[in-house]
Amino acid sequence: MELFLNILHAEFVPALGCTEPASVALCAAKAKEVLGEKPEKIVVKVSANVLKNGMGVGIPGTKIVGLEIAAALGAFGGKSDLGLQVLSGINVETIVKSEAFVLAGNVQIEIVDTDSKLYVEVAATSLNNTARVVIKHQHQNIILIEQNGSMIFQKSGSNKNEQSRYIFPDIFTVKSIYHFATNVPIEKLAFLKLGVDLNMNISTEGMHGAYGIQFGKNLKKNMDRGVLGNDIINKAIMITTAASDARMAGSNMPVMSNSGSGNQGISVSLPVAVVAKELGSTEENMLRALAMALLIAVHMKQNIGPLSALCGVFLAASGASAGITFLMGGKLKEIEMAISNMTGGLTGMICDGAKFGCSIKIASGVGEAVRAALLAIDGFSLNDNNGIVASDVESTIANIGKLATDGMGFTDEVIIRTMLETRQRNNPLCL
Repeated sequence: MELFLNILHAEFVPALGCTEPASVALCAAKAKEVLGEKPEKIVVKVSANVLKNGMGVGIPGTKIVGLEIAAALGAFGGKSDLGLQVLSGINVETIVKSEAFVLAGNVQIEIVDTDSKLYVEVAATSLNNTARVVIKHQHQNIILIEQNGSMIFQKSGSNKNEQSRYIFPDIFTVKSIYHFATNVPIEKLAFLKLGVDLNMNISTEGMHGAYGIQFGKNLKKNMDRGVLGNDIINKAIMITTAASDARMAGSNMPVMSNSGSGNQGISVSLPVAVVAKELGSTEENMLRALAMALLIAVHMKQNIGPLSALCGVFLAASGASAGITFLMGGKLKEIEMAISNMTGGLTGMICDGAKFGCSIKIASGVGEAVRAALLAIDGFSLNDNNGIVASDVESTIANIGKLATDGMGFTDEVIIRTMLETRQRNNPLCL
């Protein structure tokens, strides 16, 4: 029981802005602290996947997208002890200084060839001093700190195994997660409600502000005028996408992330909360469903790694579908059926970076999560004659991992190359 509670506390955590730029800002903030003075130049080296998830997303409190401004803000006003909320409390003066620093060409972004999908390295230099900080495998996992060329910290065991922190084949399964979520004393799950509230707050912000593609607001407009139905699926989509709209367009409100992703935290928690409200579920059942959803999403994510060509919304929505199935009265069998239905319907969704358009993918995931649950509750499920769906849920999850890691590696390369080529056509001065 403690294992699952520890995972929930470790994974369902606050984050401000997209987690890849936040990781860069965190690394830059730590480098500035080690440097001990204002940097004159910042060089950021990142893995291709970090660049993919950082080049098109809004940075909290600014009108600028990209990793350059994230690094500058981290260096000029970030606090590394805040983790993924490193940019909390950034003021207008710091933003103006950071933007000027970037526009002067003082931040350089480079792609580095690395064995880790998630790699961030920041070298900050002043007239007389240098500092270098490296984050690897996980968004807050600082593995190396150097000051003026001398190593002052190195984390032991910083290898690939850190990408999969919870691989316990005989313990961490859908079955064991179900039994934990349905039996854990409910007071131990009370902290999850704070995460739901946090994500609901940014959803409200997205519904009232002019953020990104405004998917949530547009959906509500069409529901109000009768073009779309005011049903449980559209309500879940509306509330979830509004949160993503605000987050990806630079809102300075934090979200509760899951598996190192704010969008995944939003996509797994808000559909469960909305369905619970619409069904009149008790708070206890909502919390148990949420614990189940979060842990199943983490379980599925562990077969893939922190960053991939497979869109994480699919994993989060699969967890949400499991939680929704539970709220509808489903037991373990129906929850496993819902995951099979999600696998057959949504697995091929690609990740082409963090951006405003993520809310469209979230809409697909949330809608499919509710539909997959409804099918499962009525006894309908895809079997092992359907593509990568296997005869048991753990084999199905393993097949998803194989697809994402073995099968989509080249896909990831093509996506990143295409994004970079498009960016260079639009701005030849970029990478």
